[in-house]
Amino acid sequence: MRSGTVAVIGKANAGKSTLINVLVGEKVAITSPKPQTTRDRILGILNRERGQIVFADTPGVYKQRNELTGLMMRTTENTSKDVDVILFVHDGHSGVDESDIALMKKYAALKIPMLIAYTKIDIMPEERIPADVKTLFEAGVTADVYPVSARKGKNLKKLEEAIFAALPEGEPLFPEGIISDKSERFMISEIMREKILLKYDKEIPHGVAVVVNTFEERDDGVVEVNLDIVCEKQNHKAILIGKQGKALKEAASFARQDMEKFLGKKVFLTTYVKVREDWRDRGGMLRELGYGKDEE
Repeated sequence: MRSGTVAVIGKANAGKSTLINVLVGEKVAITSPKPQTTRDRILGILNRERGQIVFADTPGVYKQRNELTGLMMRTTENTSKDVDVILFVHDGHSGVDESDIALMKKYAALKIPMLIAYTKIDIMPEERIPADVKTLFEAGVTADVYPVSARKGKNLKKLEEAIFAALPEGEPLFPEGIISDKSERFMISEIMREKILLKYDKEIPHGVAVVVNTFEERDDGVVEVNLDIVCEKQNHKAILIGKQGKALKEAASFARQDMEKFLGKKVFLTTYVKVREDWRDRGGMLRELGYGKDEE
């Protein structure tokens, strides 16, 4: 039996969370086409007869812009150094450039077994794949490359087999039936944030945090959720709420539907929008909002 941890690393929007969700077979991480979707390290656990793969989804790699993104990058760096395998996820649709090669070499230098998942092959010309693989090889990237499509399920079995082959022999790290290390409360807050990422444009979603104040099941079986949507500016609050509260009602309605699907129960959702000026650059406020716990 083989079991171990796999750090899933790559640039923002490479498809890391989508890939993990499909491999695990359950939604353990939110997804959106916007950078900074993943802010925490989230474990997704795949159980097979042959063993267990514990995927650690990490924030996308990009330049630090504030204290929050700095914290996210530290999470990615710390995770990459304490695993059995690194799965570097590369957006094949975007091609290969020098920054991609430099990033791959950086993680390969850790001397941890590394595989490359070359994603989104369903939306790109197939003939480009061997050319990109050749470019990587000639640049000194020696890790095996697995062209995959998470959305179409292409080559995922081959990737899974390669990951198991790279893991050490050992017993499962988590009991069977566990698919994530995150609580239902955490996932409820992430579902709300996902809908904000999908609904609102530009900078507003990146300046939003979600805090769950109440998460409890009533006697009638309905789960009561009361949460705060925290933003940085008064004008952002107005945009989030929208004219006569329409925008917020729509986002909350979509979120509630996904919460009910996730929990398998009816949800009564109450949302409030609060302003915390420049919270992304304030260490104390970040901790208050739940960020940075993995560093403690």
